[in-house]
Amino acid sequence: MAIGNQQKAYAYALATVALWSTVASAFKLSLRYLQPAELLLYATVVSCGVLLAVILAQGRGRELVEIDRRQWLISCRLGLLNPFLYYLVLFKAYDLLPAQQAQPINHTWAITLTLLSIPLLKQKIGRMQILAICVSYIGVLVISTRGDLLAMEFDSPAGVGLALFSTLIWALYWIFSTRDNREPIIGLLLNFCCALPCIAGYVLLVHGFRKPEPAGLFGAAYIGFFEMGIAYIFWLKAMKLSTDTARIANLIFICPFLSLVFIHFLVGEEILPSTFVGLVFIVAGLALQSRSGRAEDGGSA
Repeated sequence: MAIGNQQKAYAYALATVALWSTVASAFKLSLRYLQPAELLLYATVVSCGVLLAVILAQGRGRELVEIDRRQWLISCRLGLLNPFLYYLVLFKAYDLLPAQQAQPINHTWAITLTLLSIPLLKQKIGRMQILAICVSYIGVLVISTRGDLLAMEFDSPAGVGLALFSTLIWALYWIFSTRDNREPIIGLLLNFCCALPCIAGYVLLVHGFRKPEPAGLFGAAYIGFFEMGIAYIFWLKAMKLSTDTARIANLIFICPFLSLVFIHFLVGEEILPSTFVGLVFIVAGLALQSRSGRAEDGGSA
């Protein structure tokens, strides 16, 4: 039974990695037809529908009726971070940068999480983690400058700044979510539902509602269904079934490299050697961080 569960865990995890590997291309293609806030609005509507359908299919609809005021307040706070601020900033970064730059930079959120854990969680970091941070951010510089580190010229300084800022928002969301004891899918649905009026209000004030292009709507539906819905559920399922979560978590390192393949063939970007080199640095830093974290856990046990 355990072997069967582990095989299922790998299947769910690989499916998640495959889906996440396509979303950078979906972001960039959809932003050809929609403003970042519009893309976020339509994707969030679809995501809410998907998450609600899954909850009802699991026979847990009654739990939604029993939600109290405290849970709604939690969702209002978390929903402002994700999806509202996080995706608004991330989509704007993709709007300003080539996808091959925005995607790897956003992938450094785990490094940002380590940095935030120092003041917020009062954690100490060791030499290995400091090395991991340095290695990853060298990769960010290589990608952002197209390999010309001495010139320090960026395609879009604002885009790079927003991509890095998105990692800060996501890391904050992750930290605050660790205190949320609700069932994950229900919690995510409530967060998205609370954020929806804010997103709609932002679109109305900044852009006004306009008739969207069908291609843009298709892209938003894809992002809402997979990036904000099914992929998250698959990943939770993989982690629940797995007897070795570390092996499952390591599969995520495939994602940014596979993303470059989709970005090249779907978006049409020529993948620069500096992008690949920078991505190697970023993933190496993340791997070092993951290894140092497991070593510390083992040492404290």
